[in-house]
Amino acid sequence: MLTTFVYPWFFLVVWSLFGVFMGMLVLRLIFNYTDPNPFGKVGRFGYKIRKATERWVYPASRFLAMYNVDTRLGPLLTLLIGLVITYFFTQIIGNTFFVIDGLTAGIVRGSVSVIIGFVLYGLLSVLVLFIFIRFLASWFVFTRKTFLAFVVKVTDPIMLPVQRLIPPIGMFDISAMLVLIGISLLQSVVLNVFVRGQ
Repeated sequence: MLTTFVYPWFFLVVWSLFGVFMGMLVLRLIFNYTDPNPFGKVGRFGYKIRKATERWVYPASRFLAMYNVDTRLGPLLTLLIGLVITYFFTQIIGNTFFVIDGLTAGIVRGSVSVIIGFVLYGLLSVLVLFIFIRFLASWFVFTRKTFLAFVVKVTDPIMLPVQRLIPPIGMFDISAMLVLIGISLLQSVVLNVFVRGQ
């Protein structure tokens, strides 16, 4: 029910909001390179766009400055990060709705195998969420008493062996992507064994 009726509307709203955000970032990128007259209509509009997007673009610009890259490209980096976050956010919510629908169907049918399958699938989805949070957290500093520290502690047994095999390449750590691919394959196996096999 949720996957069929609620998720399409949720998906539409989230990606529409991202579309508005993307439009503002593209405008800011254009204004960064055209540098319009600050006293004209276009300049005042550019200032409003800059003010509205500053809290999102500033960390990206600061990151680019650390590597001596043109800070005017900050909106582009923010756009790419926003695209990844929006995609994963919609996938996580879609997975949550899928698990809730599956558990409900399993309970209605009285199928223990389907219930076990969706519980395992849900736990793997939580692990995917934690690894995604850990990936995002790698850009920020956090203390040992935060939720992020808990996420790192939970995902360390999986991530550390993979990171030893495949160390980060510069600032890019592809081990998280490989672990996520492995978990998605495991989720497919769980669905085939416990749910579709019934």
